[in-house]
Amino acid sequence: MNPLASQFENALNSLPGEPDRYAIEVVNLILRMAQEHAVSDVHLLPQPGDKLDMSWRIDGVLAPVCSLTKLTKNIVSRLKVLAHLLTYRSDVPQEGRIQGADDGIDMRISTFPTLHGEKAVIRLFVAPKEFHYLEDLGLANDILTGLHSMLNKTSGVVVIAGPAGTGKTTTLYASLRTILRDAPQPRSVCTLEDPVEALIPGIAQTQVKRDTELTYQRGLASLMRQDPDVIMVGEIRDHETAQTVFQASLTGQLVLTSFHAGSAAEALSRLSDMGIEPYVIRSGLSGILAQQLLRRCCSCVTDSGTSSDCPQCHGTQFDGRMVLAELLTPDFPGLTEALLQRAPAQDFAQLAANSGMRTLRQAANTAVEQGLTTELEVFRVLGPA
Repeated sequence: MNPLASQFENALNSLPGEPDRYAIEVVNLILRMAQEHAVSDVHLLPQPGDKLDMSWRIDGVLAPVCSLTKLTKNIVSRLKVLAHLLTYRSDVPQEGRIQGADDGIDMRISTFPTLHGEKAVIRLFVAPKEFHYLEDLGLANDILTGLHSMLNKTSGVVVIAGPAGTGKTTTLYASLRTILRDAPQPRSVCTLEDPVEALIPGIAQTQVKRDTELTYQRGLASLMRQDPDVIMVGEIRDHETAQTVFQASLTGQLVLTSFHAGSAAEALSRLSDMGIEPYVIRSGLSGILAQQLLRRCCSCVTDSGTSSDCPQCHGTQFDGRMVLAELLTPDFPGLTEALLQRAPAQDFAQLAANSGMRTLRQAANTAVEQGLTTELEVFRVLGPA
């Protein structure tokens, strides 16, 4: 058993055993320890025999913690109460939110029916004081300079690309806060999100609702009549949203958005494949930032004292994560012609590399050479070279 699991088991065994308080105390313990240990997701998976297996995702990796065997249905019900969900409905998926204290962490609760009961996942968003501005993210200086230049413009589309769980929303929020802080005069900033993960004073934030009239596309079309200077669209998911995003940029708005893609070149290729006209992409796109997160070696490794008892990494040999990023801009030589020909991602990647763009792989290799991470971690995240 890893040290973190032992720590939780010891705390669990010390809880009072009164049935009417047990579920409350267990949930409080889970939420408190998850926050203390920078857990991003808590998974509660029902098993036969009224058992609930709990795993925690730390630094992007899921690790088993314990099996809860007492009043497990009450534990899930308690989470649903906190998130204002329907406790009497266990046959349909539900989503809710637990609002953190002023200096705490907001959480999203998702439940899903399975054969043995309800599976629950708790997503813990970063605390408000973390990663506040772009310079807090750990981006390379050249990328930081390029991003600042794009955010100072009055129009154009800035795309933050990456797979799920790579911090795209964190970068978007940091960009919005940076815009508000650095603007020489007030700017009208609006967002469309699914869900709203953090509240930012001074910004009009709206949560879109699937299967209603307030979708990304319809919300964005209506938002254009609200005289915005800056719009953040949580994610481009379809052709219609992508089309509206680029139209907004061509009519004088700065638009920030995210896109699921493994690299900047792949994001550019997929936008082209979605049916956006090449000249629209070329005219509207300010740049694509693609990012990944790598686990950072713990000090017990860098100090040559690796130990399974390390209180910082709990024996994992990693402590926290670092961001890798690459920045593609449409002014790279040959990129316009490749867009017009709807070239594959490999061609875009080669053109960007020829223009001096430092790729995710190159950034990862540098991190390995500096002893910040390991080759095995790079392989886990980026795959084979």
